[in-house]
Amino acid sequence: MALGGDESTPVPNLALETIVKPALRELEPSFDAQAVEKLRAAFTKAEKDIPGVTQQIVGEILKSASLSVNMNEILLLSASNNSEDYAFDVKEPEFTALSKKAKDLKAILSKIPAEISNRQKFLQTIKDIATAIKDLLDAVNEVFKNCQSVGKMLQYKEGLERNKKEFVKYSKNFSDTLKQYFKDQRAEAVYISANKLINQTNHILYMFKLAGSS
Repeated sequence: MALGGDESTPVPNLALETIVKPALRELEPSFDAQAVEKLRAAFTKAEKDIPGVTQQIVGEILKSASLSVNMNEILLLSASNNSEDYAFDVKEPEFTALSKKAKDLKAILSKIPAEISNRQKFLQTIKDIATAIKDLLDAVNEVFKNCQSVGKMLQYKEGLERNKKEFVKYSKNFSDTLKQYFKDQRAEAVYISANKLINQTNHILYMFKLAGSS
């Protein structure tokens, strides 16, 4: 049985981080910066109060424009858009490597919709994803090993460990979903599971940003 989840259930925060915030950054040069910031804050508060609401809003806008789209596919294609909310303030090379490996993983996952119909390309993408997951976990371990004295690392240690376990769990779920895909060809389940893995990757970045701050 696939572990992708209910297709009607949004992945909290993902539309906010991969579609709305990057779009608002594009608006900043042309509009009043304070007004754009108020809009960003409003979306952030709404998403915090009602997880998944941003995806529903974006979906309704597209629907009202008579655009027939697959939201899970759009979210996955947008996965390589990186929010400034996850940028580290610390300069330690281990944190830099962690940020890069997380971006690499999200970029590879974002290729899935374009390559899933080509078995040969998709199999290579799956291998690349597996390598990227391992590289990210290695980068996490390097931060744990070498940066205990940075910022609030000790204070956040328990939460970071829990976050890492959640990432591993979603990685395994993604692997199980891929195995099921080769039996039932349900691409939608793969998109959903990949989006959940991206969300967990963002959680890792956010937690380490908090832990690394002074």
